[in-house]
Amino acid sequence: MMLRDKMYPCQSREAVVTVQAYHNGIMDGYLQHPRLEGIERVQSLSQMILLLNSLIDMEDCPNPSLSLVPREKGEKTAVFRIQILFREHYTWQGRLIWQDTDQEIVFHSAIELIQLIDEILGE
Repeated sequence: MMLRDKMYPCQSREAVVTVQAYHNGIMDGYLQHPRLEGIERVQSLSQMILLLNSLIDMEDCPNPSLSLVPREKGEKTAVFRIQILFREHYTWQGRLIWQDTDQEIVFHSAIELIQLIDEILGE
């Protein structure tokens, strides 16, 4: 993971996750965050959670804009914006925004976030 070493404003707790494939709980995609140089490949929901947690560890406050990586024509992907609004006692509260359908779902823990993404992608 290559981190940028400059200051970021509050509200940089939003990441964009693009899922290119998902089968039996195994995902293939990438994560974008203002603190990362470029995109970071993710191959499981747990890897995504651990990466997000390490990025939040660098913050002292609760989004600069992320420019979404354009999709190739015909490319089947799911794009989620994950906004982590609070992290208290090792749990997260925030919003999961499914870009493809413009649905927004509130989550109250990292486990609930994993369950939501798994339900959406498992359909």
